[in-house]
Amino acid sequence: MSKRGFGIPPKASPDVIAARNALADKVCRELERGGLPVHRGDVEGDSSPETSGTRVHVDPSTGGGVFVEWRTGEDLRAAAVEILERGDFSSIPSALRHYETVVQCMADALAGILASAGFEVEGADPYTHGRAVFVKGIHA
Repeated sequence: MSKRGFGIPPKASPDVIAARNALADKVCRELERGGLPVHRGDVEGDSSPETSGTRVHVDPSTGGGVFVEWRTGEDLRAAAVEILERGDFSSIPSALRHYETVVQCMADALAGILASAGFEVEGADPYTHGRAVFVKGIHA
């Protein structure tokens, strides 16, 4: 019998994860300096409705990194989820359009703010990280 994995990607080395955590801490400081509410989703968790605002997350997989995304307020997030759960996309309701617009505008703003602060950023893979911003590092 052969062993099969469950598609769980291998973790990066402890040194790589430590470097990502240090980068995430710098990202948080710069966003806080800009006046944005920031929390570490990988450290603080995401289950509370109070976790709206900027979410910084370290993906510990070998292909991971530091990701930054905007979380809308609970009311708007819940409205969008409810629409998606119904699965009727014949006409896109204004609440879902508004949610998508807010998330996209904030992703663009976060990328611009982080680039201005000296970080190397690019859009993340939308299939695994949605509209998150991928922080590659700091410009030398």
